Amino acid sequence: MSSKLIGVGVGPGDPELVTVKGVNALRAAEVVVVPVMDTGERGRAEATVLHYVPEEKVLRVVFALNERSDRGRREAAWDAAGARVADLLGRHATVAFATIGDPNVYSTFTYLAHTIGELVPGTVVETVPGITAMQDLAARSGAVLTEGTEPLTLVPVTAGAAVLKDALNGPGTVVAYKFGRQAREVAEALRDSGRIDDAVWGSALGLEDESIRSAGELDGEPLPYLSTLIAPARRDGKRGGKL
Repeated sequence: MSSKLIGVGVGPGDPELVTVKGVNALRAAEVVVVPVMDTGERGRAEATVLHYVPEEKVLRVVFALNERSDRGRREAAWDAAGARVADLLGRHATVAFATIGDPNVYSTFTYLAHTIGELVPGTVVETVPGITAMQDLAARSGAVLTEGTEPLTLVPVTAGAAVLKDALNGPGTVVAYKFGRQAREVAEALRDSGRIDDAVWGSALGLEDESIRSAGELDGEPLPYLSTLIAPARRDGKRGGKL
């Protein structure tokens, strides 16, 4: 029988936001892989997983999670991680990979699944959706993501501030991920588009060092890498105004 690789979304950090299906998948798997950086510190995915499965069942695999400048180093890390997981699939029927947020939204799991498809043809790949940072920030801040016919645009600021500026000049709500290192450019884009007053940003959601603030407080200082921004759509305050 073919082995199975399951990408399990474990949410943005709060262990209470892991779905029942996600917990069941983690517990049913023979091994749970968690991604770590080569510096070795415990990441959010690992910390969340340990609320539900014993430590001896968890295997840490190094990924170059924040590497964007050295493509060779990044590719080598993906290859090494893929080989490690491929070996696990040769010895276990089901391997789970825990990822923060959702496995189909800017997740390391995408690259792992692609690599496994080449190394272990026939492997069954499944995903279990997880709650995303934008959903958690919306709930904690009271920001409404969409109403009626409004579009929702999700932008990784690692793609450049120009992408965010284009989105802010369009309709609907704009969500920005991974903008911490470019906080100054993000604040400028919000001011230039006239959307800074209603925008909110957050980091470490659900954790002890959680921070949720108005975007108007952005002073240009770098923020945590995994910061999230919500710039709600322009609304007239009338109920059902966008229907």
